[in-house]
This record gives sequence, structure tokens and C-alpha cells, in this order.
Amino acid sequence: MLSFFKDVFSQPAFLMGIMAFIGLVLLKSPVNKILTGTLKPIMGYLMLGAGASVIVAELTPLGKIIEAGFNIKGVVPNNEAIVSIAQQVLGVETMSILLLGFVFNLVIAKVTKYKYIFLTGHHSFFMACLLSAVLQASGLRGTELVVFGGFFLGAWSAISPAIGQRLTKVVSDDDGIAMGHFSSIQYYISGYLAKKLSQFGLSNPNNTFANVQISEKWGFLRDTTVTTGVVMVVIYLFTSIAAGSEFMKTISDQNLVIYAVLAGLKFAVGVAIVYAGVKLILGDLVPAFQGISRKLIPNAIPAVDCAVFFTYSQTAVVVGFITSFIGGLIGMGILGILSLPLIIPGMVPHFFCGATAGIYGDKLGGKLGCIVGAFIGGLMLAFLPAFLLPALGNLGFESTTFSDIDFTVLGIVLSNVHTFLGINGIYLLTAVFVVVLVVPSFIKSIKVVGDTKPYEELAREINLKND
Repeated sequence: MLSFFKDVFSQPAFLMGIMAFIGLVLLKSPVNKILTGTLKPIMGYLMLGAGASVIVAELTPLGKIIEAGFNIKGVVPNNEAIVSIAQQVLGVETMSILLLGFVFNLVIAKVTKYKYIFLTGHHSFFMACLLSAVLQASGLRGTELVVFGGFFLGAWSAISPAIGQRLTKVVSDDDGIAMGHFSSIQYYISGYLAKKLSQFGLSNPNNTFANVQISEKWGFLRDTTVTTGVVMVVIYLFTSIAAGSEFMKTISDQNLVIYAVLAGLKFAVGVAIVYAGVKLILGDLVPAFQGISRKLIPNAIPAVDCAVFFTYSQTAVVVGFITSFIGGLIGMGILGILSLPLIIPGMVPHFFCGATAGIYGDKLGGKLGCIVGAFIGGLMLAFLPAFLLPALGNLGFESTTFSDIDFTVLGIVLSNVHTFLGINGIYLLTAVFVVVLVVPSFIKSIKVVGDTKPYEELAREINLKND
């Protein structure tokens, strides 16, 4: 039974479908609308996942090619890899924290001003794994470990979307969604820095990559899929030549040039699939949420995966990825100079997190905001995983670690609190989270949701976009 619930709650597609189903039932929608409104978000997320799988499949060998081409050895941050290692010793704890964390998230959304329901199930799974590892290294065991881990997961699932919701509303054109991805701190920092650049007159927030006008001469670049394909073909070709034909034979039996061209274009196809999946998700999930908002959890807001935001500034996706990767390379060099653990830029986090940081920077501070925000995020993706390694106990000796910023920040904070204050430090941090969750409910002037368009208006706008 535990395995069944683990499979359900670790799948964002099922979570989105369940939430859409509940919302439509509460709205007393006809059976045909319940069926389509439930299945479309599920299929949309499966489509998004299929596109992400294509992207990951093409990025994974690229990391190896870069290592070989430039003779780099070190730790490669990868959530899937570290989680697979951790499950060998922390499987039961992780699953228990995952389930309890989702329950805490729903309770918090119901009784506090934090009305966010975190729907990115695989990231909840990764965070549950991180918490089980760090809390066990801190000395917690059994029920105590699961309860504290579940609370931290549920609390952060509600707090992290709220921290930057005012920024997210601008980025998403107030589409009634929140950021449900555990690199949210990186995105909010990017957006904040971009706003400051525009306030100081260093950037024009209206001159964005989202609004970029391409001349007829370069008209083929107006198609984001084509632009992505061209850029990635160049990257694959350059790195493959650097790695050499002998090494490339271990990657593929194809000719080096043919492999580079196909890999770059497959990557672009994966991005296109992601965009199509996002359209299906938003088309039915947000309107269905008005049922939950009206009947079950007033003003509930779905917190969704970072890839859902890719459609808001598609050119910034490519610019953010490249700029973040450059930041990661520079960060790796600085780590080497400081004799710290060498963090090799992971292509997957730099793509998804760098792209999203770029989108926040672009929408809030224009082109310069996109570049600066993604670059700073790339540096964070280099330094913070290095500082997290000691917090993971025995897992810290493996050749991989968690990548995304929320994982590293929360892990580092929990570890250091325990180091300086012992187990009482964990209790104190729990009390701080409780205060953060409860106090706004007693202060009328504090809003952690912000003014959000009525779901009926959002539904009408989304239907117009889909027509």
C-alpha cells in the first residue's frame, strides 16, 4: 500500500489530474467536462515529461563529452543520481516523508494564508530524500525523523511559492499559477536583481527577449524551436570536436558531425514537446482550480513545474541556459582555485534552472536582467552544491549531489543548525517555520498570496489563448 501511494504522490501528472478532478466535481461540471478536464492536465504533464526526457537524454552524454574534451574531473550534481543512491539506505524514510509532506501542504493551505498546493511531485520526492539524508546525519531516527521531515517538506512546499509570488505574477502575466520547483530561491534572486537593474536605469524592462523583433533576413530564428536547434548543434559540434573522434566512438557509432547535428535537433524537439504539454496543462488545470478555490481551500493556487513558465519568454530559455552554464564554468574555476570540491556544471540543472532564472530576469528587467540573473544563478549552482556535500553524511562521499538551489540551501541550513545547536537546533528551526506560517494569519495587512485574478476571468483568458 505504501508503494502504491508513493507511486501516486511522486507523479505530478497524477497530482494534477486528481486536483483537476476534485475541482471539477466541486463545480458540479458535467461528466464529459470532468473526463476531459481531468485527462488533459495528466496528458499535458506526460507530454511535458516526455519532452523533458528527450532533453535529459541528450544532455547527459553532453556532460561526459565536456569532461573528456576539457579534462575535467569532479562532482556532477544530479538529483536523480543522488536520489537513486540514497534510496538504497533511506527508502522507507523518504517515502514516509513524501506522503506526510503532501498532507502537511494541504493542511497549511487550508488553515493559513499560504494557499499554495505544490504539484511538482518528483521535486517533492527529491526534497523528501534530501531531508531524510540530512536529518538522519543530524541524529534523528524513526518516527521523529519522518514527522520533522514531513513538516519541513509541507511547510517549504507552501512557503517557497509565496516568497516570490509577486514576481511570479509578473512573469506569468498573472495566469493564476505559482512557482512549484525547488530552485525557486534562484529564480526570485534573478528577478530581484533584474528589477534593481531597471530601477537604477541600467536596463530597460520593456526591452526583453520575450518581445525581441528579428529582421526578415534572420526570419527563421523567429521560430524558437529552430533557434534552439541551431544553438545546440553549435554547442554539440564544438564540444564533440574538443573531445575527439576516439572518445566520441564511446558515445555513438555515428559520425561525429552527424551525431552533433542530430543531438542538437533532438534537444530542440524535446523543448517543443514541453511547450505543447504546457499548453494542455494550463488550458484545463487553472479553470478546474476554481472549484477547489471556491469549495475546499479558498483562494488555492497551483504551484507548478518550472518548465510551465518556458512559454512566457521562449528566447530567454536559450539565453538563460547558455549564460547559466558559463556561470557554472567560472564557478568551477573559482572552486578549483580555493581548493574546494570541484562541481562540474550539470547540463540538466543549468538548462532547466538557468532557463527559468533567465525568464524571471527577462520579464522583470529586460535582456540585461536575463543575462545577469541567469549568470548569478549559474554561480550558485556551482558553489552551493559544494557546501552541501558535508551535510549529506555518508552520501556526501559519492560522486554526485543535489543540484537545485532550494535543496542545497535547506540542507546547508539544517546541517549547520544541528552542528552549532545540536538536536535543539532542529526543534528551534521547526518553531521558526511554525511562526512564519501562523503569524500572517493574525496580521490583516500581510498578504502572502497577493491580488490574483478570479479563476473565472483566468479561464476565459486561457480559452481565448487556446483558440
